[in-house]
Amino acid sequence: MPGKAAGVAGGEGETVAAPAAAGSGEGPRGPLLDDLMPWSVRPLRTGRPWVTAPDAVSLRARWDRLVRASGEERERLFAPTRARTQQTAVAALPGRSSATGRFARESGPCPEPVRVLHGPFDEQWLLPDHRLIDVARPELWRVADDHQLFLVEHGRVPNDPGPAVSVTTLLPDGHSPAGRPGRVRPLYRRPGGLEPNLAPGLLPALRARYGGGVTAESVLAWVLAAARSSPAGCVVPLPADAARWAEGVELGRELLRLQLRGARGAERPRLPGGQRPYVRAAVPPAPGPLSYDAEERVLHLGSGRVSPVPAGAWEFRVSGVRVLDLWFERRTAGLGAAAGPGAAGLEAMRPRAWQQEWTSELLELVTLLALLAGLRPRQEMLAGALAAAPETGADELRAAGVLPVAEAARRPASVLDHREEGPDGQFALL
Repeated sequence: MPGKAAGVAGGEGETVAAPAAAGSGEGPRGPLLDDLMPWSVRPLRTGRPWVTAPDAVSLRARWDRLVRASGEERERLFAPTRARTQQTAVAALPGRSSATGRFARESGPCPEPVRVLHGPFDEQWLLPDHRLIDVARPELWRVADDHQLFLVEHGRVPNDPGPAVSVTTLLPDGHSPAGRPGRVRPLYRRPGGLEPNLAPGLLPALRARYGGGVTAESVLAWVLAAARSSPAGCVVPLPADAARWAEGVELGRELLRLQLRGARGAERPRLPGGQRPYVRAAVPPAPGPLSYDAEERVLHLGSGRVSPVPAGAWEFRVSGVRVLDLWFERRTAGLGAAAGPGAAGLEAMRPRAWQQEWTSELLELVTLLALLAGLRPRQEMLAGALAAAPETGADELRAAGVLPVAEAARRPASVLDHREEGPDGQFALL
């Protein structure tokens, strides 16, 4: 993928290509996000879809069925891959206490499912067992804590007006609904909010230009407001004047507040009174196709009705895919179908009726998308102002000694302050 130094490890033995220079073809001029936040991680690869689900109950049921099975049935249900079989020896995921013995011998209780971000704005559940995940990206788990923020690049689709990046406090799997998956960029390289994942020298350079209040989080806010996809990679134009920077950071902080969705004591996103969506007709156990009445501002889920739903929420797309359509599809596949095990795999073990908590999640998602869509005109105005005005580009960052970025900044930091359980109960010092 564009935007990584040649031969630099991308996690678990992977290497990625050297960054391409931001061209003048599409999008604003400016440095690449890959140079501003140099450490990035490829998306997770679960290898078996049954380890994630929109509800935690299904995951526990799948685990129980798997560990009760034996012989050929257990092997089939496990769904072995080249990376993971029941005999694969792997370490525990950082920060998790799951077992590390060969899964073939596993008979214990299900590990507690964890909330993750499964693609843009879709909060789901994952079984946090390294023996079940082909490529879990342990370097992300190692820095995931109450201080961390994860910036997620979205797969680029030409002429797509959707956001280039989003942010979350949850561990993101980096899944992209369309286009080539982007990368995950933690804001901090170490637990505890230590060592910002910024190019060495970037903060002093930005403070010299915009004032002493520039922090790692304000850089993240600027990226949320100003980042644009381009054929060369995600481009982040930097303004020449401090007033434009302050304007963009203020907008980015509002985008950040909304996307945190009430995490860390923040206020949950809410639309003004009279615009908040409500359930006007209950969602049936097996809702029919999702549709939208633009004139009435009604979202139809079969006979279920939610309103008012702003058009901006319905039309909100990431990587060219409508977010509400994809969210709904992932929860209604298989609803109303017979639940007999037969030859079906574990993924078929899912709710047979619409879950009440999904209705609450839908109302929250509609609210979030509506508020984000409401900020889009300000983002477009900022983009136009940046394109028309002088800016700080890669040449200025080179002159300040920020570029080129040292290869060490593109690799994960060493974590030496805790032990992690290795395969079969051995411990490794990292």
